[in-house]
Amino acid sequence: MRDTKVVCRQLDCGNPVAESGGRLIGDGRGGVRILRCSGDESTIRQCEIIEGGPGVCYGGYYLHVTCSESVRLVDGAGLCSGRVEVKSNQSWASVCEADFDRQDAEVVCGELGCGAPAALQGGLYGGGEGQTWDKEFQCKGKESLLLDCDTSDRRHNTCLPGNAVGLTCSVRLLSLSFLFSEPDDVRLVGGGSRCAGGVEWYDQGEWRTVGAEDRDKKDVAAVVCRQLGCGSTVSALPGYTTRGFRVHCSGSESSLRECSRSYDLSPGLTVICSDLLVQPDISLTDSMGGVFRGHQGPGMVRGYSFTITCSTQPQYPGGSFLLTFTGSNRTQTQPAVNHSAAFLFPAADDSHQGNYSCVYDNYVFSHNFSSESELLSLTITGN
Repeated sequence: MRDTKVVCRQLDCGNPVAESGGRLIGDGRGGVRILRCSGDESTIRQCEIIEGGPGVCYGGYYLHVTCSESVRLVDGAGLCSGRVEVKSNQSWASVCEADFDRQDAEVVCGELGCGAPAALQGGLYGGGEGQTWDKEFQCKGKESLLLDCDTSDRRHNTCLPGNAVGLTCSVRLLSLSFLFSEPDDVRLVGGGSRCAGGVEWYDQGEWRTVGAEDRDKKDVAAVVCRQLGCGSTVSALPGYTTRGFRVHCSGSESSLRECSRSYDLSPGLTVICSDLLVQPDISLTDSMGGVFRGHQGPGMVRGYSFTITCSTQPQYPGGSFLLTFTGSNRTQTQPAVNHSAAFLFPAADDSHQGNYSCVYDNYVFSHNFSSESELLSLTITGN
């Protein structure tokens, strides 16, 4: 995002609104690989770059950037906030607060790939210097570009100094194409669980393999498990090699979108996370009508038999269920048969009142995994 911001600034084309990659034309031209930009540079050459032949662009890909061209937000904290400026006669002009309203703001936020307007105030991001836009926008809020909106001559004679309009849009991160597609843009496949398998990243309409060098595997795996809400990393192993990304992470990122990547061939990565097993279910049943529903949950009438059933979704064969009871140190264990186990209690009495939970244990991928159900609070009452 910082790199594309510099590109658009250098070309005087507003803010970046999209980023993608494509194959280089095989004409033997050299390339420039951008290693790092702060986002404040005026040209790409002020960034840290590598220049060379075609091989400098790993995998033969180029960067394609789409800029907003006619409108931008400047002096804000990011691409979705700042002072509104419109391009007029090859120069940028500030927009007066009196000539801009909520519907105009909705169009600008949408054009820049941001969320709905959150704040609109004159002087919020500086008063603006130089040229001032001399028209009043009359957007209906549905236009795709600000310059598609109707305009009229300004009804106000002057635009008071310091009243250039400032706009803050909410950040709709996952809608920005340069932040890579959709909420579920990373997945683990082939492991029988959403928390285990080969890492894939959705990019440009297809799922591609994520690879990493040996020194980066643990860090990338930690980010993947964190992003998927799958706990911590249990193992990170090399997977199959195919067309995809090489990713480098520090390990502290919240998602792969914050890591660096390149389009070169690298060994794939298979990740196993600690929350491999889905949460099991716990339920109470009886055959004699002794179960009732009280204000604090299920209850049993004394003397009636009841069954507590532990079950889980089909993921892996085998495993066992441990039924724990918080009213004492009493526990029972049974093997999982068809992914469930039934614990029979012949006659309910006061000693059975308390909280129960099911713990599912299984040995998978050379590691022991477990997952615990929600608590079932059981009340015992008289006839």
